[in-house]
Amino acid sequence: MTTTANPIEGIEPIPPAKVFKHGALPELFRADAWSDDDPRYYLPLGEGVGSKPLWISLSDNAWCDILRAEHAGLLQRHYHPQEVFGFCLAGRWRYLEHDWVATPGSFVYEAPGESHTLVVEDSGETMKTLFHVNGPLIWLDDDGEPSGIYDAFTLVEMLRAHYDEVGIGADFVDTLIR
Repeated sequence: MTTTANPIEGIEPIPPAKVFKHGALPELFRADAWSDDDPRYYLPLGEGVGSKPLWISLSDNAWCDILRAEHAGLLQRHYHPQEVFGFCLAGRWRYLEHDWVATPGSFVYEAPGESHTLVVEDSGETMKTLFHVNGPLIWLDDDGEPSGIYDAFTLVEMLRAHYDEVGIGADFVDTLIR
């Protein structure tokens, strides 16, 4: 199916008044979702690692983002009390706790309650994965004990500060919240 801004012959667009129920928020469309044209949209999470949020739901404590890692390395061990979905767009990554390797086109379903350590492998290209995270990410220390929380609320707080600092403006975060 091809999408176009022009109506298809014989098919008229539906007036907005008949599309959205009262109180519904509009869809969120990002034509540049995968683009790296402006790296300021990536929230730094570590050396060469960043998250580009595409959608945030405070009512569900959930978000979609593109996790990007410029070089091999690992993200601290963590677990999710709710499910997470991932789709590898570029590069290679895995979890220390499993024997599979995600490559472009790989889909990952993370079951609630499992801890894992994300390892970005050296593949000669930047790793990018689209994640849909439901609920908080709970950081774990070396003994597997909780050492911090990262959720939609802390994400919004961190994004506002980052976008303000890099000149995008803290209010840009509001365009991501639905």
